[in-house]
Amino acid sequence: MNRYTGAFLIAIVTEFSFGADVKATNIRQITSDRGIVAWFVRDKSVPLIAVNFIFRGAGSATEPEGLAGLAAMSSALLDEGAGEIKSIDFQKRLEEIAAQLSFSVGRDHYSGSLRTLSAERRKAFQLLKLTLNKPRFDKEPIERIRGQMLASLRQDAENPKRILAKRWSETVFRGHPYSRPSDGNENGISAIKNTDLRTFISERFTRDRLVIGVVGDISEVELKQRLDEVFGDLPESGSHLHVSKMSPLGSGRTIVIKRPIPQSVMIFGHSGINRKDPDWYAAFLVTRVLGGSGFSSRLFEEIREKRGLAYSVYAYLSPMEKTALVVGGVATQNARAAQSLMVIKDEWERIGREGINEKELADAKAYSNGSFPLRLGSSRDIARLLVAMQISSLGIDYIDKRSSMINSVTLTDANRVARRLYDSGKLTTVIVGEPEGLESSR
Repeated sequence: MNRYTGAFLIAIVTEFSFGADVKATNIRQITSDRGIVAWFVRDKSVPLIAVNFIFRGAGSATEPEGLAGLAAMSSALLDEGAGEIKSIDFQKRLEEIAAQLSFSVGRDHYSGSLRTLSAERRKAFQLLKLTLNKPRFDKEPIERIRGQMLASLRQDAENPKRILAKRWSETVFRGHPYSRPSDGNENGISAIKNTDLRTFISERFTRDRLVIGVVGDISEVELKQRLDEVFGDLPESGSHLHVSKMSPLGSGRTIVIKRPIPQSVMIFGHSGINRKDPDWYAAFLVTRVLGGSGFSSRLFEEIREKRGLAYSVYAYLSPMEKTALVVGGVATQNARAAQSLMVIKDEWERIGREGINEKELADAKAYSNGSFPLRLGSSRDIARLLVAMQISSLGIDYIDKRSSMINSVTLTDANRVARRLYDSGKLTTVIVGEPEGLESSR
């Protein structure tokens, strides 16, 4: 296939693919001959295969001391040559078959994805196998990626939002591996060697960490064969990577980082709720009422509609493997920052004290149920969801039972959880800008 024809076809397929009609009965848990487990949805409506996978517990929080950025650098280098194929030729082979191969890393997990036309699946799976089992980590790509990462750090040092995110993590995760930026720091990136990259990958790319989701035009029998080809030669297990649990710090503090910019940007939040907590769905709905997107939340109503203090404001639950937060953010003119924060704290306190009403709960349920199918607009979206369902132990029937679990939340449940979750006295706030009337507190 001509690579331009292939690229055009995969773009058209992506543009007009709305994924399979996913139900629990469509999801199959399959196990290959070599014991590789995957959740699979067969979708023959488009000639496309999407694979999403995670090595759980292998994220940047597990980086060795002094090598911050190692995980991110490795993820940027995996498609820069593998086996006998050097960087340029590897990229050409991906382009020729219109395959899309990518890797990313968060604090908790190491992720990868592959999208390919079903007609080119054999070649695409072979390239994926090489990246996982025989990455090259040649000198030229290492130095090129190192230069790009260092240049990005220098740009981030002047970017208010990046400054904000970095200081927020340093404040609430102080002393914990989560406090380290996933994109590294200058000393760590400068110190990384080829051997560090190889050791990092070999200790983390193991079968006991694998979580896989596959959607597309491939038979179950063949998929089992491909899973064995790609993942079967990985080590069964690796080194124990311990990251301790922690509770967010900085309770009640306000931190102002002065920068000469016309707007103040801020993040605010405190301890949240774990995804596996029985109160998750009640907390999810209450948080939608307070600061969710897509409908008129309380914060949106008070900050934008009534007072015109900011264009947008939000709050959301942020569960992680070792802790959990409820977090919000806003950007506003320096002269209005103090008023904006006061309104946010008032609404935070009010929802914790009074809870929500029947109409707000009904609206939150309707929006949550109605918007969920829109998140499954492509095979890639569904493959990603299959992985998330496994990571969070939601069960293979989660898609079918999600609406009933949301609808089962009573007003009594919601308000009990609102009291449990929201405490304006513990609200930690980090601000970057020149906010009038606001200074750092001790």
